[in-house]
Amino acid sequence: MQTPDQALHDEAASPAPATRARGRPRAFDREAALSKAMRLFWQKGYEATSLADLTAAMGIASPSLYAAFGSKEALFVEALNHYGATYAWGWKNFLDAPTARDAVKAWLMDSAAFLTGGVEDVPLGCMATLSVIGAAGHQELCEQTRTARAAPRAVVRKRLEQGAANGEIPASVDLDALARFVQIVQNGMSLHARDGATRAELEAAVQVAMRSWDALVEG
Repeated sequence: MQTPDQALHDEAASPAPATRARGRPRAFDREAALSKAMRLFWQKGYEATSLADLTAAMGIASPSLYAAFGSKEALFVEALNHYGATYAWGWKNFLDAPTARDAVKAWLMDSAAFLTGGVEDVPLGCMATLSVIGAAGHQELCEQTRTARAAPRAVVRKRLEQGAANGEIPASVDLDALARFVQIVQNGMSLHARDGATRAELEAAVQVAMRSWDALVEG
């Protein structure tokens, strides 16, 4: 470690400001670091991801992580929100579909591609679906992940209501149960994708699910 006198001597001996500029650390890219943390949590889950894993992946020291994000828990919540915002495009075909049935099938088919890495290089499965957190000591995180997992069902439920209003779905159909059925199929696809199911295998399962839809809706 330098003494104060040595530091002053070195500063006076520095050849030029340009030399010092080359030695400055790069500016911290918070979004890039958050994306790396998101990917790590996505791959390993909250519990299995250590602080050492995070600092290594993000390329920062523990003090910098705490300064930027507050805590591991806060970082996870932000990463979960970042996941939702980054991959919101996955709903595009669902939202553009002309009927409720087409919307549901589009979402499930797009999920089969995304969850198995067929769209881009991402970890297998859905981060929100696979983020199982033990309740002990993490009640707030449990609530956050439950909220994240429930959000897709609300989107599907709203689309089913539109379908019912348009006469596509009979009034006798329980829309809550149908929305939950669709979400259960998608959640199961996420788990099977993590376990190695292929896109084609998940797409075949979607076809079966849509036949179940037809049997219920068309009677």
